[in-house]
Amino acid sequence: MSKIALVTGSSKGLGKAIALKLAEQGSKVIVNFNRDAEKAQSVRDEIENLGGEAMAIQADITQEDEVKRLANEAETLFQEPITIVVNNATGPQPEFSLEDVTWEDYLDQLHFSVKAPLLLTKELMGGMKRKEWGRIVNIGSEVVELGNPHFSNYVTAKSSVIGMTRSWSNELGEYGITVNAVHPGFIPVERHGEVTEESAKAYVQQVPLKRLGKPGDIANTVGFLCSDEAEFITGQNINVNGGNTFGV
Repeated sequence: MSKIALVTGSSKGLGKAIALKLAEQGSKVIVNFNRDAEKAQSVRDEIENLGGEAMAIQADITQEDEVKRLANEAETLFQEPITIVVNNATGPQPEFSLEDVTWEDYLDQLHFSVKAPLLLTKELMGGMKRKEWGRIVNIGSEVVELGNPHFSNYVTAKSSVIGMTRSWSNELGEYGITVNAVHPGFIPVERHGEVTEESAKAYVQQVPLKRLGKPGDIANTVGFLCSDEAEFITGQNINVNGGNTFGV
C-alpha cells in the first residue's frame, strides 16, 4: 500500500527531519509550510534528489478552510488519501509571568497544539478509515512534566496533547488507526539560534545521556511509529529526551 504522509511545519527544524525520514521509508510526503516557500521547496527538492516523491503545499493549518484546501490539493496530486499525519507545526513560544500572561496568550498556543491537529484529523480520518490503516503522531514537549515557570501558556497547550492522544487512540483504534505522541526534550533548531553543548551546559548536566537532542532523534521515533512494525502501539506518550523525564 502506498502511503501519503503530511508533516505540518516541515520546511525546517524537526518537521524537516521527520519529512526526510518518512520519505526515506518510502512515503510520498507533503511538505507543509505557512510562510517560507523557498525552504519548503528546498526540502521537497532534497527528498526528490534522494529518490523520493514530495510536494510542498502552503496552508495555515489553524484555519478550517485552509485545511480542506490542503487535503483536496494533496489528494488531487497523489490520487490517494493522506494516511499519515504528523502534527508538528508550532508558532512563537513567548514566555510570560502569571502577572502578565493573558487568555489570548493561551489561545495562541492552543491553536497550534490542539485546534490544528483537530481540524486535520477530522478532515483526514475518513480516508484512513476507508483504507483501514492510519498513523497520527502528535508532537508534544517535555515541558508537560517539567512545568517550566513563566511558560504556562505553552505548558498548558502541550499538556492537552496527552489527553487528546489517548482519547483519539481509543476512538480510532478499531479502524486500524494508531495515535501516539512524541515529547521531545531540548533539541536546538533554527528558532533557537546557535546552541552548543557548552552554552547549554546546565541543561545537559541534568540529562542522563549527557547530550543535547538532535532532530534525527525525533525523526527516528516518529518514523517507527508511522511504520507497519508499530501497528500494536497506540495511545502512547513517548519521551525522547535522553532520560530527562520518565513518562506521562
